[in-house]
Amino acid sequence: MQIEQVIMLIGFGLASYSVIANDVIQTLGTFLSSNAKKPWLLLWSFAGTVLIVVLLAGWLMNEGDVTYGRLALIPYPDKIQWWLILPPLALLLITQAGIPVSTTFMILSIFSTQQVIEKMVIKSITGYAVAFVTALLIYLLIARSFEEKSSADKAEVKKNRQWWLVAQWFSTGFLWAQWLIQDFANIYVYLPRKLSLTELLVSLVFLLLLLAVVFRKKGGKIQNIVKRKTNSANIRSATLIDLSYGIVLYFFTVVSPIPMSTTWTFVGILAGREYAITLLLKRHTINDTYKDIFRDLFKVNIGLAISIIIAMAIHYLRSV
Repeated sequence: MQIEQVIMLIGFGLASYSVIANDVIQTLGTFLSSNAKKPWLLLWSFAGTVLIVVLLAGWLMNEGDVTYGRLALIPYPDKIQWWLILPPLALLLITQAGIPVSTTFMILSIFSTQQVIEKMVIKSITGYAVAFVTALLIYLLIARSFEEKSSADKAEVKKNRQWWLVAQWFSTGFLWAQWLIQDFANIYVYLPRKLSLTELLVSLVFLLLLLAVVFRKKGGKIQNIVKRKTNSANIRSATLIDLSYGIVLYFFTVVSPIPMSTTWTFVGILAGREYAITLLLKRHTINDTYKDIFRDLFKVNIGLAISIIIAMAIHYLRSV
């Protein structure tokens, strides 16, 4: 095996673990919170089945391209250098600190031209805005009936729990599929754009094993962002969060194949929801909500700044 192949395999391994450890929880965090008492193997089997279907469908429908065209403007590099593994390595370290950084900016920026990076940034910022407004409008309409904690409300949830359980697992599966379509690009950018059957199966097994680790750990530090939000463990709230998030991701999937940061969309959904709940139910002061929103924005901007610095450093290494 040539050294370039080894570098790309290491990059794929690091990117896979970093993306799954960081972004998967942003997608499945509410699902884990509201199903905390269920065996992790059951939850992993469900998420793993969706992953298998989406990956195989992409491979079959796109002649070996599992990224659904997300890497069409980001060709496989002609020359492989050791510093290509720096972004996922940095992402791995940041994830351990519990910071929800954008894997899209962190990893794809070093493979992309300035024009593509600009398009990714614009699409991601737009994603945050659309997600915030979508969640705000939805929760302004339903917050009083969905987020109150009266005895009548609890009785209604208990009575219809089986229906809500089905709805939540459906919305989670829909969201998880949309997230995979967006973020497979962040993982498979280190592999050829057209995968052989062997490459497909080996990478699939690797991803399933990593996913099992995340579910066994119940999410890790990134899960704390979800737990901190109002009532996110409630099955009705979790269902609405996942459905809103999935719809926004689907919208941007249809609009353009340009990769985007699902992290920014995730933070936007939670921010819009939290703001609406504060306005209607006043469980927190508006200042506390502002602080929470800007704290999460600050964290994702740290990731954006670090990814830009790393990309600039790597482009400098290329020129010397």
